[in-house]
Amino acid sequence: MHLYKSTKLAIAFVVGVLTLQLACRKYQDDTTNPDDEWRSGGEQTVFDQGSGAFGHAFNGLPAYLARVHEVGDVQFNATFVSAPAPLNPGLGPVFNNVSCSSCHVNDGRGKIPGRGESAANMLFRVSLPGVGEHGSPLPVPGYGDQIQNRALLNYQPEADVAIGYTNESFAFGDGTSYELRRPTYTITNPYRPLPQGVLLSPRVAAPIFGLGLLEAISDVDILAREDPSDLDGDGISGRANWVWNIDEQRTTLGRFGWKANQPSLLQQTAAAYFADIGIANRLFSDTDGVLEITDSLLYAVDFYLRTLAVPGRRNVGAATVQQGKALFLSLGCSKCHIPDQRTAVTTAFPQTSYQLIHPYTDLLLHDMGEGLADNRPDFLADGNEWRTAPLWGIGLTQKVNGHTNFLHDGRARNLQEAILWHGGEAEAAKDRFRTLGKPDRDAVIAFLESL
Repeated sequence: MHLYKSTKLAIAFVVGVLTLQLACRKYQDDTTNPDDEWRSGGEQTVFDQGSGAFGHAFNGLPAYLARVHEVGDVQFNATFVSAPAPLNPGLGPVFNNVSCSSCHVNDGRGKIPGRGESAANMLFRVSLPGVGEHGSPLPVPGYGDQIQNRALLNYQPEADVAIGYTNESFAFGDGTSYELRRPTYTITNPYRPLPQGVLLSPRVAAPIFGLGLLEAISDVDILAREDPSDLDGDGISGRANWVWNIDEQRTTLGRFGWKANQPSLLQQTAAAYFADIGIANRLFSDTDGVLEITDSLLYAVDFYLRTLAVPGRRNVGAATVQQGKALFLSLGCSKCHIPDQRTAVTTAFPQTSYQLIHPYTDLLLHDMGEGLADNRPDFLADGNEWRTAPLWGIGLTQKVNGHTNFLHDGRARNLQEAILWHGGEAEAAKDRFRTLGKPDRDAVIAFLESL
């Protein structure tokens, strides 16, 4: 009982954070202090190159907030079971996985299924052409907005999805050949007939560290980088997604998810509990209104996500890494993958206040071309648009998660393939990379692996 009360008090202190928004600071190539490049998360950087690199709490948390983080950590890893049960009841009846950590393994990136494996770390969004409530995707009758491919005993999964790949051959400017694999997705074994025209979009679980720092960037700073009409003529037309905020009952800036379709970590967490695991909560519940996770535990998980530190960089001073960074900037990659951001000032939660961080994202939507298009709108994001993915920690993916599958659907088998899939607004930068000689291409990859 004492833990429950102290947890609620601590959470109440955190979830009401108010921010003082600062004037925009656009990225300048010469503003990053080389001595600071090691500290990707500012004061919330940890130096761990092992398999646990993504799982550290913020530095400097007072004891009572560290306890909230621990409670959230336990709940994030909790395995749900079918009701009735003495511990963690409420799973299903249809679901995608049994815990948060089952998808976000070691707080990192999900793995695409191998041959004969289920898509345990993937989910598939579905919708119909048109617009749903508050501008959301139009749900599919009987399915909602994602396919639950698992079910409790005596229940039937909604459907499954078969994944296939076709290899396509290309060549670098120096004549060296390379292959990209193009995925195809087929809905199989639907529990009821699907209407014509269903839009299907795959999603791999994204890393969850550093999200509290991204949430602490002011809306003003994010919106200042919008250029939807490309008025500066640089070919980059980033724009914001505006989405329905359930807590505030209004449309607010989206900044989380592959298409920036969630306005806050709390809403993203609550949505995942409900849609992925089948756990009703304050923000998302069935018609009977029965809640299967308490507010205190929901907020503890939200706080856990807010307070996961960012792994520091490696080999920053190596000549090849420095060469790769210079090329990254000159190719134009940094026009979307903004190296530097500054969090807003807050007296309520100083751990995120006015931090110079290096997430390599602008948190805006960009047209990534037909090659990566899912052709499924999500609020204001169209079928070609994706939010710029943060790059911090990306070089530790193999160590933490045991694979190097990248992009929203894991089609890229390494960082080089991830670059070569870029199109749309990134087409020119991709082509510049493609025409580099092998030593320069390797230097760019060495830089990315240092992040």
